[in-house]
Order: sequence, then structure tokens, then C-alpha cells
Amino acid sequence: MEPSIQFAEQTAPSAQNNAQNNASTHNAIGGVVRLRSRTQSIGRKSIDYSKSGEYEDAEDEDAGLRNEGDYKRSQSFSIAQIFALAYQSIGVIYGDIGTSPLYVFSSTFTEAPNRIDLLGVLSLVLWSITLMVTVKYILIILHADNDGEGGTFSTYSLLSRYANIANRDPREASLVRMQRYNTTDLGRSTKTIRSGMENSKFFRALLKTIGVLAVSMVMADGVLTPAQSVLGAVQGLSVVKSDIDKSTIIGVTCAILILLFVVQPLGISKLTIVFSPIVMVWLLLNAGFGVYNLAKHDYTVLKAFNPYYAFDYLIRNRYHGWRSLGGVLLCFTGVEALFADIGAFSMRAIQLSWLGYAYPCLLLAYSGQAAFISRNPDAYSNPFFNAAPPGWLIFSLIIAIAAAIVASQAMITATFQLLTQIMKLSYFPQIKVVHTSTTYHGQLYVPAVNWLLMVGTVLVAAIYNNTTSLGNAYGVCVMFVTFFDTCMVTLVAILVWRIKPYYIFFPALTVASLDGAYLSSALLKVPDGAWFTILLATLLACIFILWRFGKEQQWKAEAGDRFPTTHFVRTRQDGQLQLTPLFGEEFVGSMQGFGIFFDKAGETTPIVFNQFIRKLVSAPSVIIFFHLRPLDQPFVEPENKYSVSRLAIPNCYRLVVRHGYMDEVITPNLATLIFEKVRNHIVSRALDREGEKAAATPATGVEGSERDNVSSRSSTTSSRLEALERAYHHKVLYITGKEQMKISEGTNFVRRFFLHIFLFIRENTRTKIASLDVPMDKVIEVGFVKDI
Repeated sequence: MEPSIQFAEQTAPSAQNNAQNNASTHNAIGGVVRLRSRTQSIGRKSIDYSKSGEYEDAEDEDAGLRNEGDYKRSQSFSIAQIFALAYQSIGVIYGDIGTSPLYVFSSTFTEAPNRIDLLGVLSLVLWSITLMVTVKYILIILHADNDGEGGTFSTYSLLSRYANIANRDPREASLVRMQRYNTTDLGRSTKTIRSGMENSKFFRALLKTIGVLAVSMVMADGVLTPAQSVLGAVQGLSVVKSDIDKSTIIGVTCAILILLFVVQPLGISKLTIVFSPIVMVWLLLNAGFGVYNLAKHDYTVLKAFNPYYAFDYLIRNRYHGWRSLGGVLLCFTGVEALFADIGAFSMRAIQLSWLGYAYPCLLLAYSGQAAFISRNPDAYSNPFFNAAPPGWLIFSLIIAIAAAIVASQAMITATFQLLTQIMKLSYFPQIKVVHTSTTYHGQLYVPAVNWLLMVGTVLVAAIYNNTTSLGNAYGVCVMFVTFFDTCMVTLVAILVWRIKPYYIFFPALTVASLDGAYLSSALLKVPDGAWFTILLATLLACIFILWRFGKEQQWKAEAGDRFPTTHFVRTRQDGQLQLTPLFGEEFVGSMQGFGIFFDKAGETTPIVFNQFIRKLVSAPSVIIFFHLRPLDQPFVEPENKYSVSRLAIPNCYRLVVRHGYMDEVITPNLATLIFEKVRNHIVSRALDREGEKAAATPATGVEGSERDNVSSRSSTTSSRLEALERAYHHKVLYITGKEQMKISEGTNFVRRFFLHIFLFIRENTRTKIASLDVPMDKVIEVGFVKDI
């Protein structure tokens, strides 16, 4: 069992207050915290060490913590790759929206429609797909991606880069490229809007809530959609065998759903080998049936492309017409996944696959169904199967079931995408995320979420047991998300794209009115089943916000630890380390060894080192701060992978390792790799200095003082190499921290209750030390306690 040391956090009150007070005054721009320079005074007891002859005036080398390639950016694709992604997207994105012809007319009408009402509903369907999907999402909203990521929450993240509306984890804040425009670059109305957002706590909280609710609602639909689509297809068995019992339908549905989630670890690229041909055939079949029915039954229904029939239907039917919008909106359910899945496919690929294939197929499908219903009004109850041409029923049933299985993939993929986004902004614990492709970097799989979705979906299918009940639960979350997208993208247009607000107002108002009409109609379904998805979404949102609340309290508790090493320890002229006046000025003992302090995302002194040196008042003879920089690419080239720098205190180095999601970083020989990288750094720095000096020195000769300086530098390099060799061969220690949180005395009941939940989740989701692939007999876990 690995050694473990547990400390209680008992800094002297005055020192702790000084550190926390100063930490709270950091300037923040756009959520990125600027850490104080070591030359600034910190508290009343702070000393300018460089003015005392007793201490060395040491400086850190350039740490190399941030390179241009560290920032998240959109992946670029060739034309061939875009066509390949467009093909894949058909199999993932359009299964949901593509299977809507199975139930739109049956969900809209409650009895056999007359011809004029049929034309009105068809017009509503055609124009809803055109305006809500093609115009709003494909042509506008897809442009509001955040470095290739989509969804309402990514739009919120994009806004937080251009306006100071969100706090970030201080250890990871600099991973975000802030692009806030200068005030002088903005018009007066835009400046007013931005300053209003930044200065209003209510507005900042509202935007955060909208982003979290949107994610929660998409995830709630991720539970409902597979059950709705698969159950709707399996019910088609009753067309072939009318006496089939309900338990058989439910059993087949649950078996298909389980199979769907079992194959998710294969990844999108492998799944679409099967899924894309199925959806392509399904959409082509719908289009073909549509052309057949238009030609055979009633091609005059095509006049429904005139929006007059949509308005006429709503005016004539008034309340019942408005209420029927709850069924019409099912024709574009899944559109929220279209935006959320952009990270897996790219904007161009989705635009190509929608405009070039899915959109025209769906227009023909609905038109053909309307043509058949106009001659056979009772066929509205099962429009797709009833409108199938003679001899095509069995084949269409098989394809419908296959397409319905695939339809679930859109929301499953969207759930994976959105969960990774909220983890980045600390709204959910860091759980395992698997990248499933080395070619397309945004294709993800989240194991824990996959199995939870499977359980939830199977339970929903078994409880609701028919598409009518599920249809009542469906649609409300979709409309909330599309409305939230309208609000967020309107702000993006003003603050990011810098379009003048008066150009935005009327188009945004028009789209918001459409959203409102559909949403208000969908809300009528709340008592009949939609309460389930709203309740589930609310529960998820509470979990996300609770986790974020706990993380913000944790950041406050850690504020006193985010400083350079010179805030905690200084070096005397004799090379002896000594704690600073803030921490008692004790001399720091040295123990022979090669100490590697893990700090995954940090940029300053690792908290574990701070606790180690302050509590034990001792340090290894060679100290390594080990930082990891995960990048959104499969591999990192060796020449860009490692950055080594020397810090102010003797024999202390920082190693930053940039790695891709397929790179193996923590290996049993990690210490050897670190030793070699640090040794190479010491040698290369010495050679660089000698080369610079030789270039600047005249060839005629070198004065004695210069020879002495060169000799001194050579001696320093030799001593550093000797100390490194001696420490490494004596003992290697991997030192990790285990931060425990204790709720402060006097915390009120409600706050204490929420913090207990946060700490419970934190304890059960944190990375365990046993997962480190290094020799356990060389690992020390330093535990410490912080008040929260």
C-alpha cells in the first residue's frame, strides 16, 4: 500500500488572510485570472528579497507553459474528408429527423382530415422544415460554433470568450483564447449590451442557466428519443400481423435498444459503416414513395408550398390549429442534435448532407403522404406504412425498423458531445471520455453516460409503451432548446460577429415568435407526459449547477496556493532554502532524492509541493513540477511534446508534457524520461549560452574576468548535472496530492446540504492513485484538508 501523509490546513490566520485577500483581488478579463507577479508585494509581511544581500536574486526561466498549438481550434478538413463526413453525418444526425414521417400526421390530426386542413398542415410541415431547420440552423446557427463545437452551451462558452460573463478554473483558464474586443472597436449600442451583460449578476446567471438547461434538455431527449423512434418502428409489425400483443412489441423494442447501446464503444466512424447506408436508403425510400404517391394519387397537394395555406389553416381553426402545432413540430425534432453534433462532423459536412440529400427527401416524403391521405383520409393514423406502394410493405417495415434504431444515434452522440463541453467549464466531474477516431478528432464516446442512457431509455420504453404516450412527452424540450439557441445566437451576432443590433432585432424577433408559437403549443402536453422530460431536465440541471457551485467554493479555498514558488520559499546565498516570512522563516531541510510533484493542469506552484514544503519543512534535493497539457489531437510530435524550464529555487525544474488523446504519458519508466529531458535541458542551455557568448566576443582574445565567468558557468552546469544524477540514482519519488474538503463551521443548513452532496460526488468521481501506471512503492500521496 502506498505511503500517505495527511495534514490539516492550519496556516497562521494573518498569513492565510493576507494570501486569500490578495488572491481575491486578481484582475480577471473574460474569466481568465491574471496571477500576480512574484515582484508584487503580498501582504504586509512581504519582503523584496532582491534587496537583501543574504538572499539570491533568482528568476524563473521562461516556463514555456503555453504554445500557440495549445489552444483549442477547429479542425481543418480536405474536400474529400468533408464528403466523407457528410456521408457519416447522414447516418448519425438525420436518423432522428428522418424518421419523423412515421408519426407527424398521426400526431397532428385526431380524426380523418378534410382536404383543406390537410393542405394547411402540409404547408406548416414544409415551411417549418424550411424555416426552422434550413434557414435558422443550417444557414445561421451552425456558424455560431465555438472552435468547431456546437450546441447551446458551446455558444455560451463562445460568448464568455468575448465578454466577461463566466469564471473559469484558475488552473485551466489560460487554455482558453480570450478574444474580447476593445471598447473602442464596438458601436455604442453594442458596448451598452456588453457592459449590461458583464455588470448584471442577474443577466450572467440567466445566461448560465440557459446554457445548463439546454444541455439538460438535450440529454433528457437523449433518454426519450431512442424509445420513441424504435417503439414507433416496431409498432409497424402490427401492420403485418394485426394480432401481435403489446408485450411482444415492448420486448423487441427493449432488445433493440440494448443492442444499440452495446455497440456504442465502436465509435461513430465504424457505426456509420452500417448506419449511413440504412439512413440513405430510408430517406431515398421516403422520397421514392413520395414521388409515387404524388404521381398516382394527387400531385396538386404541392400547392401547399404556398404559405397561404398554413396561415389559412391557423386562422380558420384558431385554438385547435394552434394546438396542432404540437404535432407539427415533430417534423423537425432532432434539429437540436444537428447543432450539437457539429463537433463530430463539421459545419460544411452537415450543410452539404442536409441541403444535398436529407432536405429534398423529406419534402417529397411529406408531400407524398399528403397526396395519399387526400384520397384515403383514414390513412393518417399510420401514414408511412399505409402509403407504401403495393409489394413494398415488408421491405419498408424492415428499413423503417433499421432506420429507427439508427435515429437514436443523433441524440446519443449529442449527449456525448455536450457532456464533454460542460466538463470543460466545470459543471460536471471529469469522467472518462474516449476519442474513437484518429482522423476526426471530435468523435467521442463516454462509457458511464452510455450505460446510464441505456437504463433510462429501456425504462421509458417499458413504462410509456406506445408512441402516443411518448409523443406527449416529446417536443417540449426540443422547443425550449431551439428558443434558447435563438437567444444565444442573437447575442453572438451582436458581440462576436459585431452586427449592429438594429439589424438583428426584427429577424431575431421573427424567429423567436416562431419558437414561441411552437413552444406554447408544446407546453399543453405537460400534463399528458411532457412533465417527465421537464422533470428529468430540471434534475440534471440541478446536478450541473450544484457541481459548479461546489467547484467555485473549492477555487476560493485554494486561492492562497496559486502563487510562484518564491511566495512560499526563498534561497539564501549559501544555497539554503528558507520559508518566507509569511510561513515562519524556517530553514528547509534537504533529503536526497528525485522528487516528481504531479500537477495536471497547473501553471504555478503545485499545491502538493506547497503543502509538502510548508508542513514537512523539507524538500527533495532535485524537484520536478510535472504538468500535463492535453490537446485535441491524437498525437503530438516529439519536438513539440516537452517543455523544460528551471525555476528560481536551486535544482527545481518544470516539465510540461503536451499529449494527444492517443498518447501514453504516465508509464512505468516516467522517471527515466523526466531525468533525460531535464538533463538535456541543462546541457542545451549551457551550450546555448556558450554559443551566444562566443558570437559576441571578439576573436582577438578573452579577458580574465570573462574566462572566470565562463569557468563559473561551466562549474554551475556541472554541479547541476551532478546533483541531478546523484538524486535520480539515489531515490525516485512520485508525489501526488489528495485534497480533502471540510465544510467550515457556522455554514448554514442549506449551504451545508449542497456542499455535502458536492463532496460526495467529488469523492466518488476523482481519479484514484492506483490508476497511475508507475511503481507504487515509489508513490507518496500527500493528503491535506481545506475549509470550504
